[in-house]
Amino acid sequence: MDTGRGNQRTYYNTRMELGGGFVLCAVLLAAVAELVGRATAATYVVGDNLGWNVPSSVDEYSSWASRHVFTPGDVLMFNFVTGEHDVAEVRKAAYDECSSNDPILLSTVGPWNTTLNSTGEHYYICTFGRHCSLAQKLAINVTAPSPTPPPSPPMLPTPTPTPTPASTPPMSGSPSPIPPPTQMPRSPSPTPSPTPMSGSPSPTPSLMGYELNN
Repeated sequence: MDTGRGNQRTYYNTRMELGGGFVLCAVLLAAVAELVGRATAATYVVGDNLGWNVPSSVDEYSSWASRHVFTPGDVLMFNFVTGEHDVAEVRKAAYDECSSNDPILLSTVGPWNTTLNSTGEHYYICTFGRHCSLAQKLAINVTAPSPTPPPSPPMLPTPTPTPTPASTPPMSGSPSPIPPPTQMPRSPSPTPSPTPMSGSPSPTPSLMGYELNN
């Protein structure tokens, strides 16, 4: 019985350790995602050098917004003097009518930062006097970031082609006969004249006379 209880206790302890490990991993992943989001987020000063004031032209803030691309996590910074201006985030109808009734949020202390947490259109106005009617209003569109393209595969070196050896003509079955050396004809040697033999008998006189007489 003690062995069975010990096994059960070990099993439950193991499950608790695994569950704690999963929770820790989830917390770490959430923290990493938040850090990555903060690293890629941008902060925009509304109006740049103009800040949040009554502009000199009616399209000042719309022109400023058209020069930027806003994504979730970006921050808008409204630079204004407290007591002279404020910032109210409103809906589309209130933006068009410059109405400060039922704002989504309102900040009266400057400067003021707001984080863009969702995609879509966002509208801001100043509720002081006729400032909104004088074009102190801002409309932006927040879009989802473009997906990061996957990294290109590494370039592999192009293999160098191996040169093909020149083909050797096939050898014939039997070797060609080697011609014999050419012999020059020899000139015939002169035949020596017969040498008269010494001691030959002289012709008999009688015979010589007989031949003459006949």
